[in-house]
Amino acid sequence: MPSPKSFGRDTGLQTRMVLTLGLLTLVYLVFIGVLFAAGASGITIFIVAAGLLVFQFFASDGIALRAMGAHEVTPQQAPQLHGIIDRLCVQADIPKPKVAVMDTPMPNAFAMGRTPKAATVCATTGIMEMLEPSELEAVLAHEVTHIVNRDVAIMTLASFFASVASMIVQFGLLFGGGYGGGRDDEGNDIMLVILISALVWVVSFFLMRMLSRYREFAADRGSAIITGRPSALAAALVKIDGALNPDNPRDRIPSQDLRTAEGLAAFFIIPPVVKGSVLAAFATHPPLEKRLEALARFETQLQGARVAA
Repeated sequence: MPSPKSFGRDTGLQTRMVLTLGLLTLVYLVFIGVLFAAGASGITIFIVAAGLLVFQFFASDGIALRAMGAHEVTPQQAPQLHGIIDRLCVQADIPKPKVAVMDTPMPNAFAMGRTPKAATVCATTGIMEMLEPSELEAVLAHEVTHIVNRDVAIMTLASFFASVASMIVQFGLLFGGGYGGGRDDEGNDIMLVILISALVWVVSFFLMRMLSRYREFAADRGSAIITGRPSALAAALVKIDGALNPDNPRDRIPSQDLRTAEGLAAFFIIPPVVKGSVLAAFATHPPLEKRLEALARFETQLQGARVAA
């Protein structure tokens, strides 16, 4: 059986993260090109480009937490939550992240942060009320794995680059409209930049989706290894999905709660997507059935390892 400290080592995930950042870095270079085309000075370019990157990397997670109404809690306020996180961090050999709670009936959990030392694990009140202790531990182990794998930081940066790509297209369309008459060459250059930016945005959008889906498999695997109970995570996923997508519409989580969190769907263990929304057509997570199949296979492997031992 793999040791808990090795569960985050996933070559496939590491390769995907490097490729994602490499491609999305091109978006940033295109953004700089747009500023040059607009006649901005080198100082302006540096201030805007560096400022946006620093802001996204250091402030985006805090802003996202506040926007969703999540608040940090002490061990006295949430002893069970802190107790589970304490045990998991010892097993995973990482610094303890901040622990936060989001007051909503929506059962879910997520992790955010640029580094393991500056990470936050958040659970909703809904998930703490719904799950058994072993199931909650499995879910939190999934989130701790995201921190160990550092894919939280990569997703934070990736979302920044995608945002810049969108900004390039919008800015370019507005700026490009000012060209006419004898400035056809400059106008054509701007339109070329817009088209390239739009293409890169589309590629980055789907590349981020592929990375997001793969990192969920990796985090499920990490949870299974660190807790030794893949079945606990499987049971938790079924319960969470059932609460978010009930057969009876009257039992569904209020749409307002779902929309509040929908913008950060990629960070949740099960995406809170409002039915009929655009995001529903572009899944950030693999199908639940695929995740359950993978956990079942891992359960068999762990049982075989125990018998062999």
